[in-house]
Amino acid sequence: MQNSNRRIFDSLVSRTKIYLVLIFILLVVICILKPVMIMPSIFLFALIMGYTYFANNKRKSEISQHLQDLTLNVNAAAKNSLIHSPFPLIILETDGNIIWRSTRYVSEFANEDMSMYIGELLDTINKKIELQKDETDKSIKEEIRIGNNDYKVLGEFIKSGTRNKKKQEDKYMMILYFIDETEENKLKKEYENSKNCVGIVMIDNYEETMLQIDAEERPQVIAEMEKSIYEWANRIDGILIKADRDRFVYIFDYKYLDKIKDDKFSILDTIKDITINNKVQITLSIAISNDGETNKEKYKTAGAAMDVILGRGGDQATIRENEKYIFFGGRTTEFEKRTKVKARIVAHALEELIKESEQVMIMGHKNPDIDAIGSALGIYRLARSLEKRAKIVATTEGLALRELMQSLSEDVEYKDVIINKEVADNQITPETLLIVVDTNKSTYVEMPELLEKTNKIAIIDHHRRSTDFIKESILTFHEVYASSAAELVTEVLQYTEAQPKLTTLEAEALYAGIMMDTKNFTFKTGVRTFEAAAYLRKYGIDIIKVKKWFQTDLETYKKIMNIIEKTEIYKDVIGISTYESEDESAGLVCAKAADELLTIGSITTSFVIGTTENGISISGRSVGEINVQIILEKMGGGGHSTVAGVQIQGKTIYEVRQELLQRIDEYFEETEG
Repeated sequence: MQNSNRRIFDSLVSRTKIYLVLIFILLVVICILKPVMIMPSIFLFALIMGYTYFANNKRKSEISQHLQDLTLNVNAAAKNSLIHSPFPLIILETDGNIIWRSTRYVSEFANEDMSMYIGELLDTINKKIELQKDETDKSIKEEIRIGNNDYKVLGEFIKSGTRNKKKQEDKYMMILYFIDETEENKLKKEYENSKNCVGIVMIDNYEETMLQIDAEERPQVIAEMEKSIYEWANRIDGILIKADRDRFVYIFDYKYLDKIKDDKFSILDTIKDITINNKVQITLSIAISNDGETNKEKYKTAGAAMDVILGRGGDQATIRENEKYIFFGGRTTEFEKRTKVKARIVAHALEELIKESEQVMIMGHKNPDIDAIGSALGIYRLARSLEKRAKIVATTEGLALRELMQSLSEDVEYKDVIINKEVADNQITPETLLIVVDTNKSTYVEMPELLEKTNKIAIIDHHRRSTDFIKESILTFHEVYASSAAELVTEVLQYTEAQPKLTTLEAEALYAGIMMDTKNFTFKTGVRTFEAAAYLRKYGIDIIKVKKWFQTDLETYKKIMNIIEKTEIYKDVIGISTYESEDESAGLVCAKAADELLTIGSITTSFVIGTTENGISISGRSVGEINVQIILEKMGGGGHSTVAGVQIQGKTIYEVRQELLQRIDEYFEETEG
């Protein structure tokens, strides 16, 4: 009864309730003043209550009927919209059961086998439903190409109330709209294709090359070079503008970029075919960029890409797109192309930076070799001669460094010079000069965190410039034509005003660094290499002692012989072997085995794959005919054309070997192409 009364009371509108309360109060007052009015008042109030209830119910019924009519009209309109939808529409379940198709769907896809397209679409949708079924977002948004048209598929899914008996899982139902975006995508593509790409074409070592050509031949050679460059540029409707004697600016539509990629920059080989007295070879460097909103920004990013190319030795092309680099070429043997002027300028600039800094830290690459440590010791001596505190950050010691590190530990001066990561992290400040030697890769330095903790970074390196080079440096001495970082450091020491006096051990370490990277002055040597070695000899270095640092013990030699015994010859000249034992000397064993393989007559290139504590490593060596750096760079490594390496994690030796064979095949395809 109480609930019934409550429902009656709730059925009354708020204003009516107020009126009833006022009437009730008035009747109570009347009854108090005139008790004889009690019965008439009760009868009157009951009559008013009855009328109010009747009137409210009637009004509610009218509103309900109006809403029902409105709902029916809306439902009819919705049904009519579905049936005559301007978009193809389909209602189906996740198991592929089609419940209903709109007339537009039937007519638009009358000539298509939709079962195949719907099957592919459901495979994708079912995977997303599995991830989204417990979420509030039940929307579906996919893209599909049907025939020659592109469609965006929109919709939502809900449980259909039935279960798949075979798989014991819920079925879902969805309404999918197919929105034709063919014209929109076509316009987008036309817009993208109409954007410009900006390139820079540069003749490598123009001044030096022209000096080697007789004066009467120069106009003919220049004309032939320019003719070849213009003909290459005119294959696509681009604009080539000569900006300087050795530099051109190249602008073309983005739609031609794939054509340039397919051509693989044949102009590089065309220019090299221009022979002058059989002694001068002309090469080009080309950088093309699509990064940037305006042509000015694209020109700047093309300039940055050109810096990368020149840092890798020239005779190459690169395309920079979406902040990534694609490289082409780079197979010409590197020749010494540097002057002493730059070494003098860098030496004086580095000297000033050291003087202005409160302290100096020197850091090489991970798993440092004797070239990195030797270079660090040379820079340490320069800093000490300028009366600055200096530390060397090095935390790993391989077998190759054991003898040198033992000698350093016996010298009192170096007791607290070589520090670990924890000490370096505590001591570095924004005013510390951080000098990176023997690497330019931000991800390959001994302690990458240090790069973010100082505003002063200098680089001394001889490796080809990588795409993740240290961009924040304020001074860079980067010469890919140098034999080693030790050679560059030795040059810097010669040209500084301080004229630091090396200790015998420091000179021996620098000399050992040059010896290691040149394979005993056999590979990648130039006049400057021997000049640096002669300078170091003045400090009375013990050549026999240095050579002993590189001697191999009997146990290691047995391991190397075992690797050589398992060597397989690939493409007639490439020796590939593996070292599956995991020990602390694995990296050194692989490197020495790769060197040893080159002493075998038919082998001009060698790769040794081994297991180290950091994953799978590959040591690549070449006499110069095949560029091992290009091959291993595709696997995430780097180095030089004759000496390169890579560290790979998450793969087995067999998987790494298969990828290596694939990269070698790609190299030969590109070379032959």
